[in-house]
Amino acid sequence: MKFRLFPLALSLLAAAASADVLKDPQWQAWLDAGRSADLARAAQARAKAEPEDDQAAVALALAAVDDNDAARMDAALPALQACADKRQQAICSYALGRIYGQQAMTASVFKLPGLASKTKDQLAKAVQLDPTLFEARNGLSQFYLMAPSFAGGSVAKARELADQVQARQPEQAKLLRAVLAMNEKDWAGAERELASVKPADDRTVARELRGNWLRLGFEQMEQKNLPKARAIFEALQRDYPAHAAGPYGLGRVLNEMGQPDEAIKSLERARTLEGAERLPIDHRLGQALLAKGDKAGAKAALERFTQNKRANPKNVEDAKKLLATLA
Repeated sequence: MKFRLFPLALSLLAAAASADVLKDPQWQAWLDAGRSADLARAAQARAKAEPEDDQAAVALALAAVDDNDAARMDAALPALQACADKRQQAICSYALGRIYGQQAMTASVFKLPGLASKTKDQLAKAVQLDPTLFEARNGLSQFYLMAPSFAGGSVAKARELADQVQARQPEQAKLLRAVLAMNEKDWAGAERELASVKPADDRTVARELRGNWLRLGFEQMEQKNLPKARAIFEALQRDYPAHAAGPYGLGRVLNEMGQPDEAIKSLERARTLEGAERLPIDHRLGQALLAKGDKAGAKAALERFTQNKRANPKNVEDAKKLLATLA
C-alpha cells in the first residue's frame, strides 16, 4: 500500500466497528443507530457526576469518532488516557485506538506515522488486556492488513490473531480469516468462511458478519462480477431487512448494471434504514440521478452529502467534483 493511501486505510478501520463495548443497553443502542447526540448527552451527564467513569469516557470518545468531531475527540483523550494508564481498561485502549485512527485520516504526512503507531499500540494493548474483546482484535487485524510494512503492517501477525481465538471464539476466528482471504483476493475462500459463521445471539458477530458480506459484495464489484455482487447484496437485504447495508449495496450495483431507476429506488429505501448515516448513500444517489439525467435531483443529493460530517473525505472530494460539473 502506498503511504499516501494509508489515511484511507485507517478510515476503513475507523468505520469498521460499532463496538459492543458499552454496558448500558440504551447507550449501545444509540451507538448502533448512529444517535451520537443522544449518546454524548447521556455520557456527558454521567461524566459530570462521576468524572472517573470509564464507560462515560469511552462513550464520549466513540460518539466523537462517529461524528468525526476533531474538537470532541481531542477533549475525550485525557479521560481515556487516564483510564488506560491508571486502571488498565481494555475498552479505553480500544477507544484511544479508534480516535488515533480517525485523526490519521486528515493528518499531515509528518504526523501520520506517529498516529499510525499510536493506533497500533493502543489496539494491541487492548487485545493484551482483554483477549476476548473482539472489537479490538478485529481492529488490530485490519490495521496489520491495511498498513504498509514500514508502518507496522504484517499479514503474518493478522493470521496469528485469528489463530489465537480459534478454540475460544471460533465464529470470530472465521470472520478474521474471511478478511484475510479478501486481503489475498481469495473471494471463494472469503465467501466460504462467511457462509459458515453462526452468529446466534452475539450482536458483535452479527454486525461484523453483515459488514464483511458488504465488503465482499464491493470486492466483487471491483472485479466486475456484477451478478455475484448483486446476489450478495440481495441476500444482505433479505437477512438484515432493517439495515441500510443491503439496499445501499444493491443500489450501487444496479447503477453499475445500467439500471438507474431501480438503483434510485433502492438507495432511497436505504436512506430510511438503520445505519444510513454511516454510508455514503447520498453520494451514490447523486451518481444514479445523474445517470438518469436528473441534474436537479443529483445536485440536491450531492449537496446534502457534502454536509455530512461523518462522510469519508475521499467520497466528499468526488461529490464536490460532480457538483462542479453541474455548476
